[in-house]
Amino acid sequence: MVVGDVTTGTELLIIGAGPGGYVAAIRAGQLGIDTTLVEKDAYGGTCLNHGCIPSKALISATDVAHDAREAEAMGIHADPAVDLAGMVDWKDEVVDQLTGGVEQLCKANDVNLVEGRAEFADENTVRVAHSGDGQGSESIEFEHAIVATGSRPVEVPNFEFDGEHVISSRDALALDSVPDSLVVVGAGYIGMELATVFAKLGTDVTVVEMLDDILPPYEDDVSKVVRDRAEDLGIDFFFGEAASDWEESGDGITVRTENEDGDVSEFGAEKVLVAVGRAPVTDTLNLDAVGLETDEDGFLATDDRARTDVESIFAVGDVAGEPMLAHKGMKEGEVAAEIVADEPSALDYQSVPAAVFTDPEIGTVGMTEEEAEEAGFSPVVGKFPMASSGRALTLGDTDGFTRVVADDDAGFILGAQVVAPEASELVAEFGLAIEMGATLEDVAATIHTHPTLGETVMEAVENAQGKAIHTLNR
Repeated sequence: MVVGDVTTGTELLIIGAGPGGYVAAIRAGQLGIDTTLVEKDAYGGTCLNHGCIPSKALISATDVAHDAREAEAMGIHADPAVDLAGMVDWKDEVVDQLTGGVEQLCKANDVNLVEGRAEFADENTVRVAHSGDGQGSESIEFEHAIVATGSRPVEVPNFEFDGEHVISSRDALALDSVPDSLVVVGAGYIGMELATVFAKLGTDVTVVEMLDDILPPYEDDVSKVVRDRAEDLGIDFFFGEAASDWEESGDGITVRTENEDGDVSEFGAEKVLVAVGRAPVTDTLNLDAVGLETDEDGFLATDDRARTDVESIFAVGDVAGEPMLAHKGMKEGEVAAEIVADEPSALDYQSVPAAVFTDPEIGTVGMTEEEAEEAGFSPVVGKFPMASSGRALTLGDTDGFTRVVADDDAGFILGAQVVAPEASELVAEFGLAIEMGATLEDVAATIHTHPTLGETVMEAVENAQGKAIHTLNR
């Protein structure tokens, strides 16, 4: 059926049904706002379909096989067979369940769902081209709009994604067989998570990175724990190397890199995974029609209410700048919807946590010691090693630590860095502490369940106070 060129209207139009967009739509629906959500691909965006959820599903499945092989010290002897296609099918079931849930929640909150690619026609109208031949287009007039179009993987010159030899993170999550060898370009969080997955599956993994270490945003002692574990898994690192080009070679490819002195190195592999970052998707929106400009990296500037320079248009999630984290986009979406509904709301980025699902995981929130000093605080630091945790010992996973940064004068908790099993969960307690303005005394006085990894939070805090029980005080 050919859909004609029709014009409809809505109070709030949201472009993009990823974490920022669908959360904004649901919140707006709860607030009684007439809301239309336009999505060109799949509900849930990159996070649910090609990023957070599928990658963590494969990480969990891979860990099951790897941990079984490595459990001889616990008296367990196993050599599980890995069926990557089966893993991917299971991962897809998880994704389908979640994306279907998003669609149902939107409908249950009276959100009008429209499939197609949207671009602005003017400050109050978007043009939506429906998917498929002969499906036509429509115009939607709006009072307010939220841009939530997310981001896409960045390509490296001479390494355009072909899905066969040069793959993106999205391609890597859909492989139906384990590659014998893999070159990973980029040692950021995406590169390190996937390098770890494939190393555990038995792939010969080489990581090349322009900088001099992995995970550049993190402190040296944090990244060192992850790098050491990765090297134990057999991952080879080559730092100070920029990927320059590649060519087919026999049954695989040869990847060439170049250092700052112009020396060229070659790495043979079955595939090359390019994971050098993500760029916001703002070039498809015809922003000129509404008088909006992006910065040189493609991001839209927003205030603490998610407003852009055009008062009726908001931007949330990856298009609104770093950090590109799903939960940051979700909160921005909530705030934008509440502002549209004239509710009192604003963003506070102080307690936005971040997690990297490497082995071990990294969880951070708030300030590092250096950042606290630069902000004018007199920081005090407490640290508890996982090797002293009874629970970590029972898990057979004792690399890493829990560290807290607090203001030495008032005792307020300012930040934390955790590199440990379940660090992504542990850091939540510190996030709550920062949000509530809790002090070291508050957390130290909180009785933590024994034996748990959560005790390391209490122990790190007590270490900062100079009264740790299960480790030497500073």
